[in-house]
Amino acid sequence: MNDSITNHDLPLGVEVRHLAALEAIARTHSFSQAAVLLGYAQSAVSQQIATLERAVGHKLVERPGGPRPVSLTSAGEVLLRHAIHITARLGAAKADLDALTAGEAGVLRVGTFQSASARLLPSTLMLFRDHWPRVTVELRNERPGAVLDELVRAGRLDLAFSDTPVHATPLASRELIHDPYVVMLPPGHPLGDLDELDLSELDGARFIAAATEDTCDARVFEALERSGAHPHMVFRSDDNLTTQRLVASGLGVAVVPLLAVELFVPDAAVTVLPLAAHHQLTRRIAIVWHEDRDRSRAAEAFIETAVAAAERIGLPTVPVVTSRQRATLVV
Repeated sequence: MNDSITNHDLPLGVEVRHLAALEAIARTHSFSQAAVLLGYAQSAVSQQIATLERAVGHKLVERPGGPRPVSLTSAGEVLLRHAIHITARLGAAKADLDALTAGEAGVLRVGTFQSASARLLPSTLMLFRDHWPRVTVELRNERPGAVLDELVRAGRLDLAFSDTPVHATPLASRELIHDPYVVMLPPGHPLGDLDELDLSELDGARFIAAATEDTCDARVFEALERSGAHPHMVFRSDDNLTTQRLVASGLGVAVVPLLAVELFVPDAAVTVLPLAAHHQLTRRIAIVWHEDRDRSRAAEAFIETAVAAAERIGLPTVPVVTSRQRATLVV
């Protein structure tokens, strides 16, 4: 059984250099020229072919002697077809491994949250894909807050968009945008004629809030508390567009980051007001990574791409309301 496997089923002892020598002889029809092509001594090429012939149990090369060119036997031609595929696949594997080491291929795990996914992520991915087409970006969506930071800290994400105000060691970050909070009002709301809104005006108002686990919810209610306003909460939603549609339907008002507002949804037209200067509230969105772990070139490029994409968004520091009469949202 052992002899059968060795001699007939598996060409044990075959190495890539043996197949490369066979390819070189097929190309040059000469042991001496094959040696030049491979950078070996001619005796080394002869030895590699002899070893290959013993391993596969067939004569592979016709050696006519003298100045006449050498050629492959029928068995040599058969093995050559396989050798070409094998060496090509190994070459491709090496290129993939080199690219992985260089950060030009592989997987990049990126965490994100709803409004970043809607406004920052598409343009970032579009720009990134142009220069890093072999990198697969795996996205994980979570609510804004500490969850994404913890996933980066635990090594389960390479990068994450984050709106956490402070990123403790071992996290490092690059700031992307300042995202001001605004008030969304239904069409025709009495407060819609104001140029800006004092949060105290929302005392007793029907209020639509974010989910309790959302960092936006904590920020907004802390600001309302400082202003002395105690709105009547009627709904909570963890979906930005649902919140906007509830406001558009006249079911309440909401205070949300500007990045969470959808500008061109016909059935979600609302009036948006900036907060009064003494009540202005802003979140800072950054991209974070673990500073003690090696970052690939692709990760570095993704960070720079996110910064460039954020610069193109062009969110105003203070929203301006126009087209109030048509109850449309314009910034």
